[in-house]
Amino acid sequence: MPVSPAMAEDLAAAVAKLYADAEFALLEKLRDALMQGIDSPLWAEIKLRSIGDLRAAVEEVTTTLQQDATGAVGRALAEAYGRGRQAAVAELGALDIGRELQARAVLPGAPAVDRLAASYAQDTRPLYVRITRVVLDVYRSTVARASTSALLGGLTRRQATQRALDTFAQRGVTGFVDSAGRSWELAAYAEMAVRSVTARAAVEGHIDALTEIGVGLVIVSDAPLECPLCAPWEGEVLSLGPESGPRTVRAEKAVQPTGLRAALRPPETVAVHVAGSLTEARASGLFHPNCRHSLSAFFPGVTTRPPHHATPGTTYADTQRQRAIERHIRAWKRRQAAATTDADRKRAGVFVRRWQAQARVHVAAHPDLRRKSAREQIGQAH
Repeated sequence: MPVSPAMAEDLAAAVAKLYADAEFALLEKLRDALMQGIDSPLWAEIKLRSIGDLRAAVEEVTTTLQQDATGAVGRALAEAYGRGRQAAVAELGALDIGRELQARAVLPGAPAVDRLAASYAQDTRPLYVRITRVVLDVYRSTVARASTSALLGGLTRRQATQRALDTFAQRGVTGFVDSAGRSWELAAYAEMAVRSVTARAAVEGHIDALTEIGVGLVIVSDAPLECPLCAPWEGEVLSLGPESGPRTVRAEKAVQPTGLRAALRPPETVAVHVAGSLTEARASGLFHPNCRHSLSAFFPGVTTRPPHHATPGTTYADTQRQRAIERHIRAWKRRQAAATTDADRKRAGVFVRRWQAQARVHVAAHPDLRRKSAREQIGQAH
């Protein structure tokens, strides 16, 4: 049974939802803190004096989030790693060596799981400090702008506050930069990190199991709508060892002739073209978050290269357009949550429905795409 990042997708989604729910809670706390006593002539002074209350509320959310996410990620990694191993058991069972692997079952406390958990903790540690800073900065700047607007006779304080909340809701908690220099919003960054680390756990569970039996080669599937990072590795054989670079090796056939005469001859071998190492392929982008490719054991003389999946009328760019539509839906749902009046709430709802209609039209025009409602959510709706 091949292993792929999709094998752990449900686990990643469950953890990512914790961050989406937290962002929703932060937005509500910011809105309530700004709107409380907004008609008072002493509003600005009261707001600046009560910033400590908002800080405490935000830190309570982030502390709970960190604790819940750490526990959930640990459980998800152990489950993903186990799924990867079981995939190898099923795969190797075809050659009647799966039973030996099954006897070597590794408990979820495998070193790989601990290493990945530590890696996730390090990658996401800056999130929690950033959350508090961003929310308080928005709060301070909103108070300052709303006060100035009222004094200058321009926008009313309520309107200025709503405009600031709309801007914050549209962007979310932003400023998280990955190793490639790309900027992310909180929920999207957390989802990316969780999907990446759980996918790695599933793949490493699979690889560890194969290595125990002495399987040193794997093959990458051909996936529809592949991205430019993955395309060079589609259908290619990779080594699990440290050697990198393309080469041709002689490998023993996985299934050898039987009988006395066959036993007296050297094992039969076949030429196998190896495109590089798995480490090399992953470093260049294979198995990135949302990657559709899978990995399976390569048995020389038995495994054949996968057929190409044609997707007429649908391109990788179409998948990215779908992601953009989902971001618009989430942004307008946040603005709907941040609305301080029924009119603003209804207006945001109109745009939510417009972008949802765009999602339906886009998916209907591309049969190879599937709409995932979870990617359009920002947390528990009221």
